[in-house]
Amino acid sequence: LCEIVVNEVNFVRKCIATDTSQYDLWGKLVCTNFKISFITDDPMPLQKFHYKNLLLGEHDVPLTCIEQIVTGMSKIVKFRASHHTFSVHSCSLLVRLCTVVSLQYPTRDPPILVLNITKKVNGVDPGGGGGISSASGQQTPLFETYSDWDREIKRTGASEWRVCSVNEGYMISTCLPEYFVVPSSLADQDLKLYSHSFIGRRMPSWSWNHPNGSALVRMANIKDVLQQRRIDQRICNAITRSHPLRSDVYKSDLDKCLPNIQEIQAAHVKLKQLCVNEPFEETEEKWLSSLENSRWLEYIRSFLKHSAELVYMMECKHVSVVLQEEEGRDLSCLAASLVQVMLDPYFRTIVGFQSLIQKEWVMAGYQFLDRCNHLKRSDKESPLFLMFLDCVWQLLEQYPAAFEFSEMYLTILYDSARISLFGTFLFNCPHQRVKESTEFAISKNIQLGDEKGLRFPCVWDWSLQFTSRDRLLFHNPLYIGKSAPCVQNGAVKTFKRSKKNYSSTLRGVPPALKNGIIGEQEFLPRRNSLILKLKPDFLQQTESQSNSMEQYFRDWFAKPVDLHGVILPRISGTQIKLWKLCYFRWVPEAQINHGGFIAAFHKVSLLADEVDMLNRNLRQCKSNSPLQGNCSELDQGRMYFRANGLNDTSGAPDFLSSSFPFSPVGNLCRRSILGTPLSKFLSGAKIWLSTETLANED
Repeated sequence: LCEIVVNEVNFVRKCIATDTSQYDLWGKLVCTNFKISFITDDPMPLQKFHYKNLLLGEHDVPLTCIEQIVTGMSKIVKFRASHHTFSVHSCSLLVRLCTVVSLQYPTRDPPILVLNITKKVNGVDPGGGGGISSASGQQTPLFETYSDWDREIKRTGASEWRVCSVNEGYMISTCLPEYFVVPSSLADQDLKLYSHSFIGRRMPSWSWNHPNGSALVRMANIKDVLQQRRIDQRICNAITRSHPLRSDVYKSDLDKCLPNIQEIQAAHVKLKQLCVNEPFEETEEKWLSSLENSRWLEYIRSFLKHSAELVYMMECKHVSVVLQEEEGRDLSCLAASLVQVMLDPYFRTIVGFQSLIQKEWVMAGYQFLDRCNHLKRSDKESPLFLMFLDCVWQLLEQYPAAFEFSEMYLTILYDSARISLFGTFLFNCPHQRVKESTEFAISKNIQLGDEKGLRFPCVWDWSLQFTSRDRLLFHNPLYIGKSAPCVQNGAVKTFKRSKKNYSSTLRGVPPALKNGIIGEQEFLPRRNSLILKLKPDFLQQTESQSNSMEQYFRDWFAKPVDLHGVILPRISGTQIKLWKLCYFRWVPEAQINHGGFIAAFHKVSLLADEVDMLNRNLRQCKSNSPLQGNCSELDQGRMYFRANGLNDTSGAPDFLSSSFPFSPVGNLCRRSILGTPLSKFLSGAKIWLSTETLANED
């Protein structure tokens, strides 16, 4: 996975400011199979802070982050070099970036699948991989092996479920992982028989188990109409037998109750136009109206609301939930992940959250290659992964002390999905990664040994991108830590909740319908939702269940929040917000000097660091050891911003802004007067070419 130079041009001027040329840089423009690089010896002007990515230089742009390249008219420009003045033909080259909302590559050649082994990328050997260690030394499980799934079963106490290896070598389905979890009562022979009836042969697979025994299961639609009833009954009966109370199975048809991909795409396009193209040319009222009309926040609310209802089913009604979708690899990725974030505090830690994405997105066959539109096979991308991160940010915004990671971490995670170096977000499924990389290795006579294909860099190895100090920004200083449920030193720590959160008996569970299945339309009414209208026969029953659900939510919000228990979203109009750091970080007019969440982040970090200093002093006093003996401990801190000492009264650094750390004040092409339209900003941030190459094409 190495980088080669495709083309380069000398005598290139990069314009930095919109109203003056005194800050312009001269250098060379290089295009590789990975990025566009502007190489210069001139120092970056006006720079007060630099957050460095080890894979990308200060003037580097990945090809997947370029939406359009526009050439301007040729003209004569003058420049001075070595005490001589030269007049040359030049042509303006405007590189339009899609920033963080829409990152697309305008050719059909994948920048990473077309591999050329010539040199390392920026001195980093990308052949490594694996997980990243957290502060506690934990590794992110990749769920590529039998043992990873087995540990997750034990962690959640899913004793009536087993790891199935029937798909080893992808013999049954190419869009499922080699190992997945099924009810213990389902034999391998039954799975092989039933697999032909499911779309994509995506058999039902387990995601998570509640301490009360309720399971979260994902399933594709059954395409065999003649066998649908029999197979559906067999699967649901097996799930019921896996529940200690033999509870009913609640099926949620996501295709009917959530926005579809086309609707989400349309909302994403409108959001992009608002946040990237011309965000501040209209009045504030008209802009906010346009934001509402995009329906992006409405869809965020829909996913959070439906996920909260599924939490109610598992937490309060003690029933297993089956997420059903046509192919079972789009909406179910998002819904299953949100339910687990709300229910399990382990998935609100850094390692837990990364394992969740591995389990419910990467290994479950979410089509990152197609959905992110890396190969430009569509005119738009399907931003489900971005919507998931946005939903998680909404929860983080509402319950900041419940999450170990910060919003900077979520933003960088989304950016990393657009850097076409990481196998984590590059392929449509694990089988494609193995197939494509194996064929390439054979064509290049590369010996794979026992490996199943080439090992691509893993995005969870954050040391490939950032220094240890910069990675401290991933940590949320407001997080109230607790011994997280995990596997440590080979011992399994199971996820437990206090008894007061659920009763030992089932109460209020409606009578089981046919085949032990509770249908969504008959059971869970939701006002102003996308669900089909209820049948008249069930109006009385569903009204009762609706009241029960509303009462559950009222009771939950009336109590103090257990940060290490269930968290539920607040979804009223003003409580669902626009994720400004992600969408506005490159917009000069939207930045607030010394403002935004970073102001509180900075203060809380200093306080947390002072608390750490006090704890170290206490430990030093108790051990009666000299302070000098703990220098290595003193040098280690979990906060990016460090206190100068106890009772630190120093002010905030000058470079802090609401867009920190991505676009600090001082790094921007901005005028002194606020309100400059972004079109003018983009027009000023041009790259001027002084070679005949582009000029001769006019």
